[in-house]
Amino acid sequence: MLVVFDWDGTLMDSAGKIVRCLQQAMDEVGLERLDGNQIRQIIGLGMHEASSTLFPEASQRQKSALQQAYARHFLAEDTAKPCEFFPGSLELLAELRERGHTLAVATGKSRRGLNRVFEQSGVGRYFDSSRCADETASKPHPKMLLELMAEFAVSSDQACMIGDTEFDLHMARQAGTIGVGVSFGVHDRPRLQSARPAYIADSHAQLGVWLKEQLGC
Repeated sequence: MLVVFDWDGTLMDSAGKIVRCLQQAMDEVGLERLDGNQIRQIIGLGMHEASSTLFPEASQRQKSALQQAYARHFLAEDTAKPCEFFPGSLELLAELRERGHTLAVATGKSRRGLNRVFEQSGVGRYFDSSRCADETASKPHPKMLLELMAEFAVSSDQACMIGDTEFDLHMARQAGTIGVGVSFGVHDRPRLQSARPAYIADSHAQLGVWLKEQLGC
């Protein structure tokens, strides 16, 4: 089984830092400071798509400035105090690897950002491949998943996408794969349910039990 994880809000508890750094970037470039709830709704998208969603009337120059300012603020904060992984996430990754499953990441992070956190945390060793929003189509487009399935020559019924947003689940549906939500990220349970996932887990321990019992993972 190919098991694909989203990163922010699914494996790593980073939503609060993303919100804070985006607000700092908005202040820096002179765009309206949006509230945390508004910002949380776009976590999971690539930064280009996120900035266009938050500020559709802004110029391309303003959006680019926002993206660059956000990257600087996030790097500075994350270097000083890295985000933590959700309880049980690392144990689940280790168990899935031990049982021989192929693991991958599909994320709205940049390649530079994902590589940095891989190196910083040492968690990159668990994953066989990854896709980032700045090197392929952003969620909810299915291209990330389709590329990963092609890379490992697996059919859609042998792949599972796990994420905390409707973007992850819509991506899974469009790719024809199994979509599983987690309720402890940025989108609430009703919003996840609207995307018709196979299951919504309330913890990584619960997710691990479901994967083993329902998918043989």
